[in-house]
Amino acid sequence: MSYENPWLYQGEIFDPDEKELASWHGFVYIIICPDDTKYIGRKTFWFMRKARGAKRRSKIMSDWKDYYGSHEGIKDEIKKNGTEGFQRIILSLHKTKGEMNYTEIKEQFQRGVLETDEYRNYSINGKYFKELVKKWQSGVKKTDQ
Repeated sequence: MSYENPWLYQGEIFDPDEKELASWHGFVYIIICPDDTKYIGRKTFWFMRKARGAKRRSKIMSDWKDYYGSHEGIKDEIKKNGTEGFQRIILSLHKTKGEMNYTEIKEQFQRGVLETDEYRNYSINGKYFKELVKKWQSGVKKTDQ
């Protein structure tokens, strides 16, 4: 294992070499926090960067091995207490950005991340927000149909 608290994929430690990763764009993941709350997100394996003085951009590996999500609360907890107790699980691998983005949004809606405090996600795709969904749900009158 070449990194701390490795990602798991299909129950196994995920530690491919650069050649194996070359065909993948990124992944959709779930972080399980020490308090059993969860976070669903996506991460790319690669980004394009133009080196100083270079004419072309080149493919550079991202920080995916050290990544724990974009949620500020999770980042703060890790700064304060370290990574122990956090589980990082890859739900799916994707060859394109579009496929990865679609799958992240699909997972978030299917799991109802905005409808429960079990998940730390506060928005889906920057368009749907937990506080608005809760507000809408409290004002909805359901029928028996």
